[in-house]
Order: sequence, then structure tokens, then C-alpha cells
Amino acid sequence: MLPTPVPPEAATARRATFRRLHESGFFVIPNPWDVGTARYLRALGFKALATTSSGFAFSLGIPDTDWAVPRDLMLQHIAAIVSAVDGPNALPITADFESGYAHAPEQVAENVRLCVQTGVAGLSIEDATGDPAHPLYEPHLAIERIQAARHGIGNSGVLLTARCEAFLTGSAHPLRESINRLTEYAAAGADVLYAPGASTREQIEAIIAAVQPKPINVLVTGSAPLSLAELEQLGVRRVSTGSALARAAWTGFLKAAHTIARENSMSGLDHITPYDELNDFFRKDYANRAIEEADKS
Repeated sequence: MLPTPVPPEAATARRATFRRLHESGFFVIPNPWDVGTARYLRALGFKALATTSSGFAFSLGIPDTDWAVPRDLMLQHIAAIVSAVDGPNALPITADFESGYAHAPEQVAENVRLCVQTGVAGLSIEDATGDPAHPLYEPHLAIERIQAARHGIGNSGVLLTARCEAFLTGSAHPLRESINRLTEYAAAGADVLYAPGASTREQIEAIIAAVQPKPINVLVTGSAPLSLAELEQLGVRRVSTGSALARAAWTGFLKAAHTIARENSMSGLDHITPYDELNDFFRKDYANRAIEEADKS
């Protein structure tokens, strides 16, 4: 079942807010993988959130490869995250929409149109094919796919992030490949540019210089090599965490589970977050959600 289309007026304010966030300053956009993590991140005061295709896939016991999560299931997930942070102070959500769940540009446009209907404020399209023999779409087709995504967005106000996966797919010259492609994607209508895997000062500076004045997103999954303050000084507009928060949760789970299974010990469950702390948060949050739902009606 596809998500119920969101009336354009219901998403307008979030999309305007999201666009303003990209006009100046610096912000971190963390990636929840379910409703609970989205609600908790909202309570921490983040200005916007992004879905994570891999975080969601892992929660289903599915690999993050070759669109293993079906398009319609991903659309339902995106709609659930959008709804989870709806209300009077709704947060903008940008969707990790992988490769658009299609190869042909015209189908990418249709799938993007469906994603827009979930109420997202932004979405990303990557140029990875899922084929190890030819990991990136040929440049002309990759550009046509970004143009198609732009067409699917129409005049909705949704921000389009174009991703070049050269750093993650073993390109011989990932920086040069990323710059060449991202500049073309910018010309094709992308609002934000993103080369996941670019992490050094030199790489990030080169990408910013190539696509400016359009903003870039940088993926950060740890404290090295550059701090958030250093990235802000370089002129990065947006930092996302990808699957890192989901993997942080998996790290705690795996450590505890392995300790029980292999060491016959429950010590891996020491120092975990108390039940009452989480339950009290969600009890209060659940009451707030009821108020928000009442306000909407």
C-alpha cells in the first residue's frame, strides 16, 4: 500500500524551513531508522532529520543492496518518519531514496513523485547502479536521472540532493570523478551536492569550490578526521550520519548478545540505559503526540 498523499499545504512550512537551513549557517541532520528514534532525536532539538536506507534495511534483516527493500515498503517507512515528527512544530525530513528505485529516468521521475507525496522536505538520488561490474551510471544517464528527479519534484518545494558514489564504489580517481559529476548534477537541477566518503580537508574544500554557491552535505560517522567545528569553518552546510546511529545501536546489541552467547555472562547488559528512563520519555512523548494529533484535527 502506498502512503496517503499529503496535501501540499501541510508540507509547505517544513519545506520552506528546510530550504532556509541550506541558505546559511551549519547544521547536523541525524538519521533515525524508526519512529522511536525519530521522536527522540526531535526531543533533542535537531532542526531536521534524514532517513537511512541501510538503518531501516538492517532493522528488517535485509541487506542494504540492490534495492532489497521494495520501493513501496520504503515509501511507507518514509511516510511513517514524516508523520512521527508532524504537528505544530513539525521537523523537515529528507529521504534517503537510494537510486530512485529504477534505472530509467522516466520511472525515477514517477517514484520521486510518490516520495514527494509522503510529505518529505527533501530527498536524495544517488548514481550507484548496484552492478559491481559497472558501479556508477554512465555520466549522460546519471545526469538524465537527476533531471528526471527534478521533474518529479515539480514545484513542490522539495530539495533535491544529488549523490556521487565514487568514493564508495572503488573509483580510480574518486575526487575527480565526484567533482565532474556533482558539477553536472548541480547544472541538472540538484539543490544540494553530496559525495559520501569524501572526508579529508583537501577533498571537501575541492568539492565546495567546484559546486559553490550550492551547499554540500558531508557524511560523518565518527570524530575523525575533521571535527564538526572544522567542517563548519570549511563552509560545509550540512552533516549527516548515515547508518552510524543505527550501527551504534547494533554495536551495543552485538556486544551484549555475544557476551551472553560466548562467555555465558550477562555483564554485557551492565550500564545500559535504565528501563524507567526510556519508558518515562516515551510515556510523556506519547501524551504529547496525542495532543499534537488533537491539534491537527
